[in-house]
Amino acid sequence: MLKVVVVDDEPLARKGMLMRLAAFAELQVVAECNNGLAAVEAIRDLAPDVVFLDVEMPELDGFGVLKMLQQQNIELPYIIFVTAFDQYALNAFEVSAVDYVLKPVEGERLAAAVEKLLKVVEAKDDHKHKGQLAQAVAKLTGEDATEILQRLDQEEPVMNDRFPEAISIKDSGEITRVPVLNIDWVDAAGDYMCIHTKDGQTHILRRTMKELEQELDPRQFVRVHRSAIVNVNTIAKLQMLANGEHQLMLTNGQAVKVSRSYKDRVKTVFSA
Repeated sequence: MLKVVVVDDEPLARKGMLMRLAAFAELQVVAECNNGLAAVEAIRDLAPDVVFLDVEMPELDGFGVLKMLQQQNIELPYIIFVTAFDQYALNAFEVSAVDYVLKPVEGERLAAAVEKLLKVVEAKDDHKHKGQLAQAVAKLTGEDATEILQRLDQEEPVMNDRFPEAISIKDSGEITRVPVLNIDWVDAAGDYMCIHTKDGQTHILRRTMKELEQELDPRQFVRVHRSAIVNVNTIAKLQMLANGEHQLMLTNGQAVKVSRSYKDRVKTVFSA
């Protein structure tokens, strides 16, 4: 019998997964976790065989869980990602034995994932497992699977510490990869981020400013306001206004306000 940990920050989704997994005699749920940090702790303490891992969670997402496990030298269990990606995107992932289950979880799809898992476990092929995990992570992050596999073989962290080259944005049934180099600036609009790109488009991303800032290379992007981040390569000049406040003028003519608390940080761009 395989020990299972279920990780999802949504109580109803977690409850639904537990009910469906109860139908599989080969599986025994030993823990359920409502966040990434609790998942790392449960995996470390219980050494489960498989984890049903939600991809999108606040603070520490599914990929962050994998990264932290590697950093703490905790052996990776088999991973079945639980995602909200659209079906057309998931079709590309069907070849991976480390599987993906779409929310809301359907019984037939879950059964197929469990069947695939059991075949992988039965094979006990460590190299195959690493290859499948590398393919899975690569397809969700855009990184080269060969590089991920090399890190696994060398017992290095599966998640690269480098900043991502692109940001994936879901909108109206589509997932758009926006290259980071194409981002001019970002501003906050309530619970959403407006990502303005060099081609004049604006992409809407549901993420906090703090979370997005952590994904962007600080050598290339600077926080200029609690609700704005700017690509330093798009900055044309820093202006002082009549009221004593400051603003940046970008190369595309856009004016971006600089708050007092971020003024010194912005000035370092001009002294670099």
